[in-house]
Amino acid sequence: MRTIFALALPAFVALAALSVQAQSAANTTDPIMTAVERWQADKTTVFDGAEVDLADFQWIARPVVVFANTDADPAFKDQMSLLLARPDPLVERDVVLITDTDPDARTEVRLKLRPRGFMLALLGKDGEVKLRKPLPWDVRELTRSIDKMPMRQREMEESTITQ
Repeated sequence: MRTIFALALPAFVALAALSVQAQSAANTTDPIMTAVERWQADKTTVFDGAEVDLADFQWIARPVVVFANTDADPAFKDQMSLLLARPDPLVERDVVLITDTDPDARTEVRLKLRPRGFMLALLGKDGEVKLRKPLPWDVRELTRSIDKMPMRQREMEESTITQ
């Protein structure tokens, strides 16, 4: 009986210690920033489609999603070069960049927009698809499309009133 007690007591003490450690770790973990918080902290952040929920950006940002079947796709490389070369006009228009180059992952973004190979998609702040393009687009073309949107026109009018 003493042998069983001698073996059970250290196991019970170790289990209790693990429970206390787990509780204290749960209480002191650093808060993890959401995708929206990360974007608000740095509006040039490029997100992977697997780490975002498009609904989180509704009424906050205009998602531009770049799809390809691989990150080695020449159209994908060209598109990302074009977008990353001129981030300021995109930041000014509240654009969040999202990429998805893994068709096997079946992300929420991919399931909603259903791309076939390379595709550029622009969503409005209302969450609706405003533009789909099968070829890379320059930032200038993209910003012109955004500037024609009623919500963006209202934003521009409001900014001139406050200035």
